[in-house]
Amino acid sequence: MSNEIQCINKSDRYDPHERILRIGGINPDGERWSLSQTEAITGIESGKWSFHVHRGGNTVRVVVAVSRFGNKYLKTEADSEQPDNLLSLPECPR
Repeated sequence: MSNEIQCINKSDRYDPHERILRIGGINPDGERWSLSQTEAITGIESGKWSFHVHRGGNTVRVVVAVSRFGNKYLKTEADSEQPDNLLSLPECPR
């Protein structure tokens, strides 16, 4: 089952590959969930979790990408190099 990412928490960094600190959403039971980007990447790579976002009426899968500097980050399949679909999500409540 794929989990919908509905919000993110960003750092104050300008590099789009380093801006996402946490992702979050709401479980079917109404409880909020939140993971660090590192936890989400580990979960995707191990097959434990999968994630998606709804953009423009479409469901778009979230994947692990590697920046030209070798850093792993999250982005949607629809984005080119930068995680614009994720960065456009609202901030998660803290």
